[in-house]
Amino acid sequence: MGVAYSVGEVDHLYTFFVQWSPETIYSKHTSKQDFLTVHPQTLSVIDTLLNNSDPKNWKIVTVNQQNKRCASVCSSADSESEDLLPVLINHSQILKQHHLEHLVSQIPARTQGYRWKLVYSTAEHGTSLRTLYRQMADIDRPVLMVIKDSDKQVFGAFSSDPFRVSNFCYGTGETFLYSFSPEFQIFRWSGENSYFVRGFLDSLQMGGGGGPFGLWLDADLYRGSSYSCDTFCSRPLSLHHDFTVQDLEVWTFI
Repeated sequence: MGVAYSVGEVDHLYTFFVQWSPETIYSKHTSKQDFLTVHPQTLSVIDTLLNNSDPKNWKIVTVNQQNKRCASVCSSADSESEDLLPVLINHSQILKQHHLEHLVSQIPARTQGYRWKLVYSTAEHGTSLRTLYRQMADIDRPVLMVIKDSDKQVFGAFSSDPFRVSNFCYGTGETFLYSFSPEFQIFRWSGENSYFVRGFLDSLQMGGGGGPFGLWLDADLYRGSSYSCDTFCSRPLSLHHDFTVQDLEVWTFI
């Protein structure tokens, strides 16, 4: 079955095929115009375009042009993603780009856009909870703890207040636990209780409520444990309830 087109429509149709499929207009060995075969479905689409739109508004884009455009958009998106990453003043033994990408979008708005400063690191300051407390004595900003255990799992906590020795629990609902073991998960305040953080000379505790802690560390920052807890409705952060610390860092925002 044939399809009839006006002279103007034929001109537009010819332009369409010259742009999209020049090999159907010209053979490989001559510039002489030849017959072309078009699938009925293709004719139907073209016919709809001709009848329902003004050819002056057409914009013909080849596959190569579209691929280049997509590549440009993807490159721009990657650039924007890198721009959103925080600036780390110090080198991290633990944090990689994918860790930063997840964490920076979860920390409170009041800490975003600031540079990250390393306050404490077991690699730099040794393995001592007392030293960790001393390093934070003059800090009045939130802190982010990052732990890498002997199983190479990364997890930790954001605290609305710097870690310190206390006679009672402290912190606010901004405090949360997180884990990259095996995929990123964040455990925010459940509202069940306010056992956010409590610091002792011989241990640091986060989360609780009638049972084990969401995160617990010993005086040497060498051994730790993690269980489900009511404060954050969290699951264990590490692969095992009890873990051995390989590296531990605490960052603040300036």
